[in-house]
Amino acid sequence: MTDAKKILLVEDDPSLGFVIKDNLSLKGYDVTLCTDGEAGESAFSNSTFHLCIFDVMLPKKDGFALARNVRSQNESVPILFLTAKSLVDDKLEGFRTGADDYITKPFSLEELFCRIEVFLRRSKDEKPAHKKFNVSQFEFDYGNLTLSLNGDSKTLTQKEADVLYLLYRHQSRVLKREEILKQVWGDDDYFMGRSMDVFISKLRKYLKDDPAVQIINYHGVGFKLEVTPT
Repeated sequence: MTDAKKILLVEDDPSLGFVIKDNLSLKGYDVTLCTDGEAGESAFSNSTFHLCIFDVMLPKKDGFALARNVRSQNESVPILFLTAKSLVDDKLEGFRTGADDYITKPFSLEELFCRIEVFLRRSKDEKPAHKKFNVSQFEFDYGNLTLSLNGDSKTLTQKEADVLYLLYRHQSRVLKREEILKQVWGDDDYFMGRSMDVFISKLRKYLKDDPAVQIINYHGVGFKLEVTPT
């Protein structure tokens, strides 16, 4: 099928890689399977993918390095880590490299399918009628995943844009942590919460050039986007 979503799967375990590729193919996805980080990097550089699934412990180039390379080429393609590593620091390192989600082995294929669909169904979801918004001096183009100020434009990941859009829509109140997690991540567990904190920190960094815009942390409750009138 010509309109099949293309997925780059980099997994060095041949049995697991085959099972995942075979089942995703049965779901209608076009899957490219690579067994080491360098092969994954080459595949990404020579084709276009709608989503990437990377193991962390890969030969030749690990998943973190591979994710950094992918992010240097494309700042918005979703990256999902699939790994046996479960330590908090490892998960946070994955999010810092630009990953959007993280599944720890062992996992069920149904869980993997659900996570993938969260990212790939976005194109089918109803989008806001107006995709461009002014946030003080910034122009936030949700449709094109960009945040611009004085001619300088920053490309956002889909999750960064989703979080900022959610905060923008609800400026009049504090958005509870669990609200953001369930609407953007689809879950509100501990590790997703740590992931959200990383994304909030990134958004603050992007917005710091306009002191009139702040994301206020209400400790233990949630966040609020505050724009001071100029």
